[in-house]
Amino acid sequence: MRVAVVGGTGPFGKALATRLHEAGIAVVVGSRAADRAEAIASDLGVEGATNEDAVAGVELVVLAVSADAAIDTAKHLRKAIGATPVLSVATDLRFTSDGVVLAIDRMSLAERVQKELDGPVVAGLHSLAASNLATATPDEDAFVCGDDQDAKALVLDVCSRVISGRALDAGPLASARALEGLTAVIVNLNKRYRAHAGIRVTGIP
Repeated sequence: MRVAVVGGTGPFGKALATRLHEAGIAVVVGSRAADRAEAIASDLGVEGATNEDAVAGVELVVLAVSADAAIDTAKHLRKAIGATPVLSVATDLRFTSDGVVLAIDRMSLAERVQKELDGPVVAGLHSLAASNLATATPDEDAFVCGDDQDAKALVLDVCSRVISGRALDAGPLASARALEGLTAVIVNLNKRYRAHAGIRVTGIP
């Protein structure tokens, strides 16, 4: 399997690329600047390329750019990505004096990304902190939402390889707003308790 991590030079992208590489998956780190992608990729032991080149010929594209860049990046890469499934991992957050909350929008960021692409978008990994993913395979569960069953099965398989817990099917893409909300909850927990929180689900065989 070959996976492109668009935005692979950021904290979450680098952490995910590391875990994917360790799991035996061929990884291409993408960035707007080829030299930056190649420098980071060299440190990780994977390939590096511009975003446009990174998404060519892969089975899955991970959109790991920041939330404020996700829509524009999806628009820019629409033709290059084509029908390839995309995993959206970002959350659009607002930092207020009372805590971290979702930005006001009726649609999840993943649903908005889907409107810009021709292939299926799947949402996932929102409950995993970059710091946890960077240091080891997290002992956590991961949640995945999507409408295309084949794309979701692919993402569930990939996610299961980067965690010690389970990759769980959490329903249709419309549920991605709740998934993205987990990011806000976990950030608030981490700030309040000075922790690195993760999630495990009980009661599922």
